Amino acid sequence: MALDRLDVRILNLLQENAATPLRVLATEVNASAATCQRRIAQLRTDGVLLKEVAIVDRMRVGRPLTVFVSVELDKQNDALLRAFERRMMAEGDVMACYEVSGEFDFLLIVNSASMERYHAFTRRLFSSNNNVRNFKSNFAMNCSKFETKISIDDPEEPDDGSA
Repeated sequence: MALDRLDVRILNLLQENAATPLRVLATEVNASAATCQRRIAQLRTDGVLLKEVAIVDRMRVGRPLTVFVSVELDKQNDALLRAFERRMMAEGDVMACYEVSGEFDFLLIVNSASMERYHAFTRRLFSSNNNVRNFKSNFAMNCSKFETKISIDDPEEPDDGSA
């Protein structure tokens, strides 16, 4: 799907603050509120705009432990891969689940309240009866950048290659 300049400007602004009032958004993109409302509805319908969320401080809500977990499955076929993905989608501590290439099959981002809770998580989900051959945990020591915004280039401005 091709995005025009107005779509891109709306998306970039909504990613900065999804709670921006429609009238403010309209002023920023130089369009009417009704036009912006229609465009946002179309972006949702087209599956470009997936959801609007509030981002909380993990430390202030009691989830200080961030773990990057590489998971190698014992056996692989479509049904087993999908079953693993479904299990991860059902887990509240799993923030992201990527199928990856290389030595491991999946990369997870897990936020946990404590090492004890993470240990229980690994025992419950990575035991042999869950088709996991091996997993490797890398614990985040510090986070210097966390961003959810995907910067979208204006399709009407030339790319000068300086990015």
